[in-house]
Amino acid sequence: MKHTDVVILAAGKGSRMQSDLPKVLHPLGGRPMLEHVLVAAGTVPDGRSIVVTGHGATQVEQSFADGEHLFARQGEQLGTAHAVQMALPHLRSGAVALILYADVPLINATTIARMLDAVAPQQIALLTLQTDNASGYGRIVRGVEGAIESIVEHRDATAEQLNINEINTGVMALGADQLKAWLPQINNNNAQGEYYLTDLIAIARAHDCRVESIQPTSANEVQGVNNRVQLAELERAYQGQLARTLMLAGTTLADPARFDQRGELVAGVDNYIDINCVFSGSVTIGSGVTIGANCTISDSTIADGVEIKANSIIESAVLGECCSVGPFARLRPGTVLGKHAKVGNFVETKKAHLGEGSKINHLSYIGDAELGDHVNVGAGTITCNYDGVNKHLTQIGNEAFIGSNSTLIAPVEIGDGGFVAAGTTLTKNVNDAELAVGRAKQRNIAGWQRPIKKED
Repeated sequence: MKHTDVVILAAGKGSRMQSDLPKVLHPLGGRPMLEHVLVAAGTVPDGRSIVVTGHGATQVEQSFADGEHLFARQGEQLGTAHAVQMALPHLRSGAVALILYADVPLINATTIARMLDAVAPQQIALLTLQTDNASGYGRIVRGVEGAIESIVEHRDATAEQLNINEINTGVMALGADQLKAWLPQINNNNAQGEYYLTDLIAIARAHDCRVESIQPTSANEVQGVNNRVQLAELERAYQGQLARTLMLAGTTLADPARFDQRGELVAGVDNYIDINCVFSGSVTIGSGVTIGANCTISDSTIADGVEIKANSIIESAVLGECCSVGPFARLRPGTVLGKHAKVGNFVETKKAHLGEGSKINHLSYIGDAELGDHVNVGAGTITCNYDGVNKHLTQIGNEAFIGSNSTLIAPVEIGDGGFVAAGTTLTKNVNDAELAVGRAKQRNIAGWQRPIKKED
């Protein structure tokens, strides 16, 4: 099998994005556009990627400084052929060269494989698209027998050529040695004064090399991004693909148009996801899970039978089987819920481990805490875990009961079956089965006069 060198053009300024961020770093589905292309390129057996940078080169290269990719810089943006020329020193002799674009992010592995399969000693592959709206794109010019003869850019096309509805996507694959030999023959005698990579087609034909046309699986796969409107349109198309995949795998979406996946989402079957839910990072969902409207879930694992009610936020948490969360709950990083645990409305947790069947029903903050099984935490309870410098742990044993409006000042331990009376400020440990009461003594004052409102 031949080596494959994937040249990814990522040097453009993207001025129409109206942004200080390099265009190729703008996110699609929660990941930079360039990352999507690198992932697709990474599916090529025995392949490697060479990213041609230019505008914002340092920022782009630092964003992908993992050592897995090569970089080549284009100091001046003089056209696509000039950009590819920057990568020539990295091309291996005898390899196949595949040219992709960082602002065409939805190219898929299947199409790439078909492109590479079409390359032969006297044949190169070109990705083209039949479209009803060819305005602005280079036209595919075919000979009398239907063979591709050349590509003419829109600005340089004749009136007759403008009627052609087969367009060039810019994606092509050919022998690296051919690319090295032919690229220097391209000139900039055109309306833009640029070196067009598309001129390679005519050069290939002059060397009796056949140009095989490959069609993408969908138009979205070759849709480029030049402004934020196009980025938003492609985002919805991408989200539609993800939603369809999720539904076909056994999850019901209340409205696929109001679903956002910004990372990796793995789900079982018979799940229900309501509108406006956002999944980011790496999320795993079991089966029989119900997620209410307007929830945000990131980098978390959710077991079978969990119910997450509306407007809840879950970050880097682990939810055991048949838990209940929300509505309006926030589970911060480090939260782990055992089976049948419950975190109710307006509860916030952080680095909190709840045992099986434990409940924090409402209006509480539980941070840096370990709760055993079947613990009940009353409304308004707070673990005071921060002393201004360090965080401290609260430990609560099995079947303990924490009364409403209690303040647990860490570090503190409550034993199995311990009971904390409502309104207690707890500063000392509570042994097994003990009752702790830490309230100020109540005084009732007879004859007390209510304040009188002063007249203006």
